[in-house]
Amino acid sequence: MNYNSLKLSLATAVDRSETSPVLLIPYMWIGDFVRCHTVVRVLKDRWPDRPVDVLTTTLCAPLVDYMPGVRQGIVWDLPRKQLALDQQRALAARLREQRYGDSLVMPRTFKSTIAPFLAGIPNRTGFIGEVRFGLLNDWRRGEKALPRMIDRCAALALPSGIELPMDWPEPQLVVPEAEIAAWRRANGLEGQAAVALAPGAVGPSKRWTYYAEAAKALTDRGFAVWVIGGPGETDKAAEIVAMAGPRARDLTGADLRNGIMALAAADLVISNDSGLLHVAAAIGSRTIGIFGPTSAWHYAPLNPIEAVIETTTDVPCRPCHKPTCRMVHHKCMRDIPVEDVMTAALRALGAAGLAPAQ
Repeated sequence: MNYNSLKLSLATAVDRSETSPVLLIPYMWIGDFVRCHTVVRVLKDRWPDRPVDVLTTTLCAPLVDYMPGVRQGIVWDLPRKQLALDQQRALAARLREQRYGDSLVMPRTFKSTIAPFLAGIPNRTGFIGEVRFGLLNDWRRGEKALPRMIDRCAALALPSGIELPMDWPEPQLVVPEAEIAAWRRANGLEGQAAVALAPGAVGPSKRWTYYAEAAKALTDRGFAVWVIGGPGETDKAAEIVAMAGPRARDLTGADLRNGIMALAAADLVISNDSGLLHVAAAIGSRTIGIFGPTSAWHYAPLNPIEAVIETTTDVPCRPCHKPTCRMVHHKCMRDIPVEDVMTAALRALGAAGLAPAQ
């Protein structure tokens, strides 16, 4: 089934006129959080008059402001690897005030179901995961049979047992042009043709080796380079800027909104398989993704991107989907040369009418 056919069937569903709010509890990693905007779009196609709220951490909260179809983000930072029952009760009290009719729990963890249960949300949907019988009352089987994370997430927005499409609606982040222009002015970045580099990722095995060399090749051709990422990328940003020279800027920091603005303002984004790759793609920026230990089919954005760059050499252990290279050699990233990335970058920039300086 394709998604347009599914939409037609949803348009005739008996519960289409439901108006009670829905709470979405997504994964709280940046890329997965963006990916779950697809779920928002499916919910709005199924129930156009139901408000959709999203539980979020402080880190991910800026993304909610740019997600069409989301009424509000419920910002709540629960500690990792702890049940934190007092905080769960406080969150449940907050949720109870909203009178949600449904909650969709994307994570498989036991603790992610506690607050919706304590809040008394009537319909609590999720996969069985960590044996969550009772806490969920609409629990689903078959998660491991679904090929991609997006299939697992979006399936929860649909009735149980329905045939799933492969062409889900793409995540969207809509950043107003006025905000982009104001950000450029505030940072002294007006009038520059710029390439944003996102060298970070969860785990060293997903980080391409040659960002500094690529930055130097870009600045030598007259492009500005912006290094984007969190505080963990500050040292790498310093290394890149030192090699690339005065046309390069370190824009790393703890404020994700600043990163969103940079990704929206850049003429091209080059990123590892990371959260910022998904942010850039959902914004609609020209984006190149570099994939090493992970499979692009499983983890690339649903949104179209300019190019997927992978090694062309034989690396038998790839894909391993591991954050740290178990073989130590890191060949799946070390064997991607700067020339491959630069060829794709210059092709994308040229198609946009941004030829390098002579």
